[in-house]
Amino acid sequence: MDSEKEEAPVNWVATILFLVTGSIALIVVPAYGFMYGFDLFEWLTFAAFLFFSGTGITAGYHRLWAHNAYEAHPIVKYWLAFWGAASVQNSILVWASGHRTHHRYVDSKEKDPYSINRGFWFAHLGWMVRHYESSQEDFSNAKDLQRDKVVMLQHNHYLKFVFASTILLPMILGFLNGDVWGTLLLAGFFRLFLNHHFTFFINSLCHMWGKQPYTDTNTAKDNPVLALFTYGEGYHNFHHFFQTDYRNGVRWWQIDPTKWLINFWSRIGLAKNLRRTPAFKIREAMVKMQFQRAETSLQKVSNTADNSWKTVMENEYRQFLATMDEWTQLRGEWMKKQRENLTQKRESLMAKFDTSTVKSRFKELEYALRLQQDRLKQFNRMLATA
Repeated sequence: MDSEKEEAPVNWVATILFLVTGSIALIVVPAYGFMYGFDLFEWLTFAAFLFFSGTGITAGYHRLWAHNAYEAHPIVKYWLAFWGAASVQNSILVWASGHRTHHRYVDSKEKDPYSINRGFWFAHLGWMVRHYESSQEDFSNAKDLQRDKVVMLQHNHYLKFVFASTILLPMILGFLNGDVWGTLLLAGFFRLFLNHHFTFFINSLCHMWGKQPYTDTNTAKDNPVLALFTYGEGYHNFHHFFQTDYRNGVRWWQIDPTKWLINFWSRIGLAKNLRRTPAFKIREAMVKMQFQRAETSLQKVSNTADNSWKTVMENEYRQFLATMDEWTQLRGEWMKKQRENLTQKRESLMAKFDTSTVKSRFKELEYALRLQQDRLKQFNRMLATA
């Protein structure tokens, strides 16, 4: 691996791109702002371009094409292809294929294109400035995308998409506003600089800082602060465990603008078949992690005088599993009856299946699961201070 780092040839296109955009963003933009200033129109254009290009990656490249988390109307697909190109992170095909490889081999130093186990710099930016073997293009995992007309149109004309979205459109808007250079610098180059690093935070910081409420089988972390800058992608631990879910911030209070945008499209008929992980599976994953942490803490304090809560904790976990089994069984029965409803009249079906009773039992199980989960949290706090 060390020899690969030393011998991998420099990717001059990416290197020059990052040097030029970084220099313009950090030197030219402040200087221009000091000498001439930026007006409200230019700042609003910058904000719009930042959001559109950012969600072009998160809602488009990532959740739509890399993970097939929902289906989008052609209007939305062309919109996302255009603004995704404005982020200048390669074509949809290249990006999504590499991201699928990342998920398949996450944390592998040899096969994960941007493995955090090769260091922050490598995961954040370094993997792009050299032609590493692990980052070579291989579209064998993206045959579905090769059949997508929008994907292939953008892939075959990628540089045209980039020029139109990143250079031409800001210049046109700047001309209409009377300041071509100001708009191009702010909405074009400075926006691109931020857009790059906000996205790169997902590969680097989201694998370093945060919590792991759903799984510890990989380095992905949930970080609500990073979610602010990454349009919801900061809830990365959830994403790596439930990667086909169109949501990353699954709780209603978690900031996930990408989720809200996709949901809005679905309400107006521009998106459909939004994939959701069943709530009971999410809860099960969380409780298993809580119990796993409790067991780890228990081993650390196993020699203490008072371990009377150990039996209680284990009983609580067994009770949770029993409740979860009943929940799963009831859900399966309910879904079976729903399928039967396709071929039977509603009246005859409901005569055999008491809907009100089932709903009432679901509520009872939900309440029981919440209580049991809360008790496991309390046990974890007790163990942490034991």
